[in-house]
Amino acid sequence: MTGAAPLSTGELQRLSTFLYRETGMLFGEAKRYYIERRLADRYTATGITDFATYLGHLRTEAAERETLVNAFTINETYFYREEHQLACLCRSLLPALITTRRPGDKIRIWSVPCSTGEEAYSIAIWLLENWRLVDAYNIEIIGSDIDTRALEAAREGLYGERALSRLPPKLRDAYFEPAKRHRRRIIRDLRESVTFTPANLIDAASMAAHGIFDVIFCRNVLIYFNDESRLVAAGTLYDRLAPGGFLCLGHTESMSRISPRFETRRFEDATVFQRPAAP
Repeated sequence: MTGAAPLSTGELQRLSTFLYRETGMLFGEAKRYYIERRLADRYTATGITDFATYLGHLRTEAAERETLVNAFTINETYFYREEHQLACLCRSLLPALITTRRPGDKIRIWSVPCSTGEEAYSIAIWLLENWRLVDAYNIEIIGSDIDTRALEAAREGLYGERALSRLPPKLRDAYFEPAKRHRRRIIRDLRESVTFTPANLIDAASMAAHGIFDVIFCRNVLIYFNDESRLVAAGTLYDRLAPGGFLCLGHTESMSRISPRFETRRFEDATVFQRPAAP
């Protein structure tokens, strides 16, 4: 580790335990290099050169805890990722939901974790392009993440070519400002239509603060959890869904292997998980 001694086995375990408690994600000996590289960056930023001093600093400084968590979160995403679920949203999920709604009623959709905003904005664009009733209902889209830097980037709405690579050119032109320095900014109307907030999947209080949702997208994060933290996350997601609401996971994830509380629903475009409707 640049500028400091490598972590001992005990030190690595203590830091891994801290990260697990904060994020639900597992880090350990197999990820030693990954951990030590990020810790070295924090040593440099804080002027600290030994683990014991840094751990004490971490315990007393909330801002440093937030910064360290930000350094370990994973923000791999792009627009229209797993778009078959977006198709399912318009073709199956929303039509099912509005059978008990009236025009003008609110429909709440949550992207958590939302990373740098591509998923939440993709939902907004897909609805505008593909759901003919989008203007008939009060659609609220919220993106949440534990990584505060990612949330700042989401609010800014600036994206490079890789993030935009799956979007058809006509949608780039319709929903993004002209490119500057190889990046494009999503138009103001869309930036103002999505709210970005902090939330932690394994912290019930931070999740409960957001209220109840009709559809939750929680994709490609539970694969980084162990069985215990997956079960905790499943409970918080279940509690945030309205009865009859839908949960969309990543294509390699299955709630049926985590919690029996959800019903598996197989639609034309995707398999999703539903909180049972109230009797």
